[in-house]
Amino acid sequence: MRPAGMRALALVGSGVVALSMIGATGVGASPGHGEGNGQDQAVAKHSAATTKQAQAEVRAYWTKERMNNAIPREMAKPDGKGKPGGSAGSAKAVQVPAQAELGKVFFTLGGSNYLCSGTATDSVNGDVVTTAGHCLNEGPGAYATNFAFVPAYDNGDRPYGTWVAESLYAPASWVNSGFNHDVGFAVMAEQGGQSLTDVTGDYPIGFNLGYGLSFDAFGYPAATPYDGQELWRCSGVAGQDTRGTTDHRLPCSMTGGSSGGGWITGGVLNSVNSFGYRGEKDVMYGPYFGDVEQQVYTTASTS
Repeated sequence: MRPAGMRALALVGSGVVALSMIGATGVGASPGHGEGNGQDQAVAKHSAATTKQAQAEVRAYWTKERMNNAIPREMAKPDGKGKPGGSAGSAKAVQVPAQAELGKVFFTLGGSNYLCSGTATDSVNGDVVTTAGHCLNEGPGAYATNFAFVPAYDNGDRPYGTWVAESLYAPASWVNSGFNHDVGFAVMAEQGGQSLTDVTGDYPIGFNLGYGLSFDAFGYPAATPYDGQELWRCSGVAGQDTRGTTDHRLPCSMTGGSSGGGWITGGVLNSVNSFGYRGEKDVMYGPYFGDVEQQVYTTASTS
């Protein structure tokens, strides 16, 4: 683990709003009640591949064939609720060059192999990857196994190798109920005595930065019309969800597979691709990074 100072940003006094449960269901998530009780403030931790042998087995597991055959986590929902899609107007994503700080996440749940997106994040230990909560825990339900992060993935190339999670962190409210706070932090095992972000670089992370921000949202969409092989970006000014969550709302045509991809504002990571409502095309929602998210991140960062 490298010693480093956290560059997490926070603005005091701009916390999130308490919410009541709503009926809409998101991509791998059920947007619902927000902060306001002890459970929401708790951090859930799960040990993943904790030994060098186990980590080597996970790296060996993720062959090129398995990566190519992994499906977007969103596709696990048989009813298809909340899958973002379409390709209209200013919401249209553009393909961009691969970045070392951004990559694809691969994992196994219920015997099936899935993919998401993730961001190498500045942290005390230098090993944190930020993704969506539903990419590491069913919310509620089982934790992912074989969790790996491939920085700068590009058409099967792995220029920075395959990094394996040794522990997974998420808000207890997500793990126990699957309501709101759809974010997760994976702590990756070091390789060759180096931490992940010593190799890839990282994005600082911000909390309680407010709404109405301009974002660049990144991800590896894999559902039609995309193939999951390249990095894509949506850009725009985010609004706020008016249907009951505290989430940001961003016009974006990315599809399944982009979940967990980082939303960057002013060079700072401040949300991730989370879900979309049925019947609303070309719109992505991302969790507000407030006190709950900061508590989970801080615990992961200093583990």
